[in-house]
Amino acid sequence: MEWRVVNQRSAVARWKRVHALAAGFALALGCMLAAPPSHADTVVQGILQLQWADPPRALPGRAKAAPQLDVWLETAPGQRVPLDAAQARRAAGDLYALANRHVAVSYEASQSKASRVASSPAIGAIVPTGRVAARATAVGADSRVMAASAVLGSTRWVTLMCKFADIATEQKPREFFQAQYGNSPGQLGHYWSEVSYGQVDLAGSSAHGWYTLPQPREAYLAVVNGKQKAQLSQLFADCAAAADADVDFRGAQGVNLMFNGELDGNAWGGGACATLDGAYTCTRVTWSPPWSFANLAPLAHEMGHGYGLPHSNNSDGDADTYDNPWDLMSDAWRNSTSDATFGTLPKHINMYQRERLGWLPAARKRVIEADNSEAQEFVLDAGSLRDSSNAQLVILALPTQADPYKTVIYTLEARRRTGTYESKLAGDAVIIHKLEDYGIAYSIDTDTPAADVSNNEGSMLKVGERWNTPDERHWVEVVAATADGFHVRVGPRPRSMSSPAPVLVKPATQTASSQPPVSTGTPSTSVAVKPTAATTGRCNALPALLRHPALCALLER
Repeated sequence: MEWRVVNQRSAVARWKRVHALAAGFALALGCMLAAPPSHADTVVQGILQLQWADPPRALPGRAKAAPQLDVWLETAPGQRVPLDAAQARRAAGDLYALANRHVAVSYEASQSKASRVASSPAIGAIVPTGRVAARATAVGADSRVMAASAVLGSTRWVTLMCKFADIATEQKPREFFQAQYGNSPGQLGHYWSEVSYGQVDLAGSSAHGWYTLPQPREAYLAVVNGKQKAQLSQLFADCAAAADADVDFRGAQGVNLMFNGELDGNAWGGGACATLDGAYTCTRVTWSPPWSFANLAPLAHEMGHGYGLPHSNNSDGDADTYDNPWDLMSDAWRNSTSDATFGTLPKHINMYQRERLGWLPAARKRVIEADNSEAQEFVLDAGSLRDSSNAQLVILALPTQADPYKTVIYTLEARRRTGTYESKLAGDAVIIHKLEDYGIAYSIDTDTPAADVSNNEGSMLKVGERWNTPDERHWVEVVAATADGFHVRVGPRPRSMSSPAPVLVKPATQTASSQPPVSTGTPSTSVAVKPTAATTGRCNALPALLRHPALCALLER
């Protein structure tokens, strides 16, 4: 059986492929969960997989369920090593850019024998080992290594409609799912083209089904930590197998799975591996129960995870990540428009994530350096304006940290109530995000305390209002409205101010290839690597944080 991963389109700069460090894997017929390696300074190679769980819209008076992120390494067909999500974020820096890519995971030595016995070894670093796009070696304005390859061109998705063996209901016909991919306003083809400024389309996407799964719904549920959890890989494998005779998966860069019954209370998005057209393939995948596929907003949210987008959040400090209605990748439901056929429609995503995926032209990004000493005035156009000739993303840089991925930045973007997807926003304003926590965007709220949901006045910087970064390096004032955005002034603290508090608004104090990566070859097994001195060449291309001796030795082969 062939092994492949759906590959990035524009890989200009190439890294050497890592030499095979051990014997090949035996193919597994089922999904087997492997334990983390027991030896320190061990490197494990495989395909990095991320899956996000997203609950439905919270009912009034009820808290929304906490989000889930599962991270693991697919070391061979059907064999996995689970990874701690928090450790993986720290070790990778930009974990989300590495989804569905060949990576090497290095484990660190424990500090004591007792700790080695008590817990699994800690993850030291995660780096890509296959082809890396040119922008992956560049350092962004926020001092982070841009590990994400651009998502550009046609991203063909395949919808598979599958029904459980014990549930006969077919909620929607195939024509409904096919129409979701259309290019008219309120359809996914139109949405992704608009939000990417024409950089992405869904040309060739198709829907197929209904197909009957071999097992009843209950067979696809397991109890994990006392809660039911859908067995996503088995659902993908069985649904794809049922459709295999009808569907040509060649060239597909994502699979949307639609089920006629509830899963585990969530919709899911990210990536997974299954046999498609005779090849074991790792690609973007979403899993939608009826409440999700009946509305384009949650479906687009899950597709966003497939494209490598993490959740966004607001700055109220609680555990609910679904409370920023300015961003599809946080609150997909509130302040959204709707359609009689396709339900709740998706809003746009924040400008930082658009830039990260290569959708924002460089001329539309403005960087205010951390040591800026001059007032700068400019026009900030709304993110919804496709052919802007002005800035649409402003980055307020702060001093670089030793760990570049922990460098905090603030971003400015303008939002206007207009068009098919943005007309129900809370207002026309400049929206501020804080980027921290390894790439998570937190919308800033100047109210005290911060609102539970950031569709309040405190989340919007309007004409005549000022805001400053907590260290007072950058002072922002919205001077006037324009036809498509705002006239904005950014600079050091105004000399005329005698009080440390900004005018009108309180200072912020809250902390906060079009194809997924298909290359051939089976990942190698775990291999112990002796620590060596820091080397040059490819190892030095990594941030200092990721120059782990075991990985340097691996990359310098």
